[in-house]
Amino acid sequence: MISQTAEYALRAIVYLADQDSARTTAQIAEGTQIPSGYLAKILQNLGRTKLVNAQRGLNGGFTLARSATELTVLEVVKAIDPIRRFHECPLGLHGINLCPLHRKLDDAARSIEDAFGETTISNLLDAPRNRKPLCRFPVAAEPVTS
Repeated sequence: MISQTAEYALRAIVYLADQDSARTTAQIAEGTQIPSGYLAKILQNLGRTKLVNAQRGLNGGFTLARSATELTVLEVVKAIDPIRRFHECPLGLHGINLCPLHRKLDDAARSIEDAFGETTISNLLDAPRNRKPLCRFPVAAEPVTS
């Protein structure tokens, strides 16, 4: 559905949204289980697209450039690896009249964009502490109540 790079970017953004202060690449990599070299490139791209701020020096690191209540999942994905849409036949056979296959693929991509556009980063954080969406450790099963 989305690339691994886009997922890593989302993990980093969610992690930063859940922090009270700037975090270094090493701290983000440890907290999200993203290889630090790969993460550095992702953070650089997120900085270029003005989704994160970077500050050098003592107490430096990365922070979100905007509030998690304003930033959508779609904005993060688009900054890294946009969802592929079909505006015309990719084989050049039908022009803008999509065949049933490419119409269905484009409809699915639009649905994903719509869902991601309606979901803010704060929506992802609106979960109990042991359910944060970073997938770092297996979560213990919740007790069953009768």
